[in-house]
Amino acid sequence: MNRWLASARNLEEASYLLAEGPDIIDFKEPKRGVLGALPPETVRQAVALIGGRCQTSATIGDFFVESSQISQGVLEIAATGVDYVKIALFSNTQQAADCLISLQPLAARGVSMIGVIFADKQPDFSWIHLIKQAGFKGIMLDTAVKDGRGLLSHLSLPELDNFIKVARNANLVSGLAGSLSIQDIPKLLSLKANYLGFRSALCTAGNRCYRLDPKAVLSIKRAIRENPRIVEN
Repeated sequence: MNRWLASARNLEEASYLLAEGPDIIDFKEPKRGVLGALPPETVRQAVALIGGRCQTSATIGDFFVESSQISQGVLEIAATGVDYVKIALFSNTQQAADCLISLQPLAARGVSMIGVIFADKQPDFSWIHLIKQAGFKGIMLDTAVKDGRGLLSHLSLPELDNFIKVARNANLVSGLAGSLSIQDIPKLLSLKANYLGFRSALCTAGNRCYRLDPKAVLSIKRAIRENPRIVEN
């Protein structure tokens, strides 16, 4: 069965999405940035509401900080009970490498982390092996600038296919996101990523900061579930 992630920004949205059956409900606040964080208490309440009926993820926020601050943010979100903690990796610098190294002890303690890299920030897929070495569970591609251009405006299908293959060879869960549209779904499902992630396409007028649109959510759900292609484990 094909798998999808849907992002919620509050308890009301989480409750609604739960009835629609995404494989992962992701918690973030779009008004605070590409991976804007919700308050940990809100995430904790949402995780309790979901009660294990699907997997959950949440971001620590998108900002440039020292690795010690990132570790604290990861611990705070992990304490909410989410299945995965998402961490933005905006650059391929020594500071980012040091950050990954600093997170190894958290992975050893059982914190499941997902690294997020950005298609519009000249992503270097050779860094995926560093993410694996740091003990992360998965890697996602997203877009950092939300200007209406989606993932396929920045990377070609062969480039995305290479990303997924590199992640698979590293035994990492792979995900594709970044202003994905319903028209993108058949093309992207053919690449066999583990997950496709949605926010804008689920919202009124396609605006990620607006409320969820029930018709849009149903359309994405049907496009994912009814497509015959199978996403590999």
